[in-house]
Amino acid sequence: MNSIAEIAEQLQNSNNFIIIGHTIPDGDCIGSMLGLYWGLKASGKQVQMFLDGAVPSIYHYLAGWEEIKPADELVPSLENIILLDCADRERVGDKILQRIENRPVFINIDHHLQDKPYAAYNYVSPVAAATGEIIFNLLQAIEVKITPEIANCLYAAILMDTGRFMNNNTTPTTMRVAAELIDLGADIDQARVNLFESKSHLEVLLLGQALKHIDFSEDGRIAWMSLSYEDAKSIDALDFHPEGIINYTRMIAEVEVGMLFREIEPEVIKIGFRSKGQTNVAAIAQSLNGGGHRQAAGARQEGRLEEVRERVIKMVKDVIS
Repeated sequence: MNSIAEIAEQLQNSNNFIIIGHTIPDGDCIGSMLGLYWGLKASGKQVQMFLDGAVPSIYHYLAGWEEIKPADELVPSLENIILLDCADRERVGDKILQRIENRPVFINIDHHLQDKPYAAYNYVSPVAAATGEIIFNLLQAIEVKITPEIANCLYAAILMDTGRFMNNNTTPTTMRVAAELIDLGADIDQARVNLFESKSHLEVLLLGQALKHIDFSEDGRIAWMSLSYEDAKSIDALDFHPEGIINYTRMIAEVEVGMLFREIEPEVIKIGFRSKGQTNVAAIAQSLNGGGHRQAAGARQEGRLEEVRERVIKMVKDVIS
């Protein structure tokens, strides 16, 4: 594993970069990509950003989001590839993976545990609450002036991956970084309004569909919601992936573990896990080839929605029994 100083040196000694995040991007992914993008641009570097998936509309207030290009436009040549917030190469999604299949990854920056580093230079810090926290330290190491635009991006990254600083991955260091970002110009009112008080009609409709299909274990300690492919298709929300719906399961008093089963393609199920802290849902997700954190994790499985749901619920029951 490399140090922040070694990663900074490689960034300073190279000129052309492609920044790639994971498919179905969340706030940490988007905010980290944009923060690093602006930092490298300020250092005179040539930088492009790519995603396999659209930038969710709640992040359109962040400067530069429209510079993130779709996977179809990715044609790697001599650029150095940087992967952010990706526990493995496959997290970038099939479209991007096909385009970088024969290209080495130059730098891998993440805060999720990784079985095996996959880049020439790797910085993985599971004690960091978010990849955005790491990018903040990296930009300081390359002596980039953190502008209000960069501060907004990194603040959003940290805010979303800590669940508004309520998840137990929030550390004193996290809070100090957030405070410094506010000092540097991060607009907390703008973040609050855009991230939490600007729900789209689609998100409300999708929440309604999910709540129609909420269920509980016999003892009330497990709650789960389900969204079939047809549920999303019926309201034209197949490409819509809101981050907050699953949290409604964790708001229920008796519930210890909440889950959201979403069929994102026919017989391809994205599973979200949330815990109030006693149960390590990251361990459950890892057993399903996923990952995450103790209180928030995810995985993907293939199969019929009903079969995947039944199998995973049994796994969770076995863990908390």
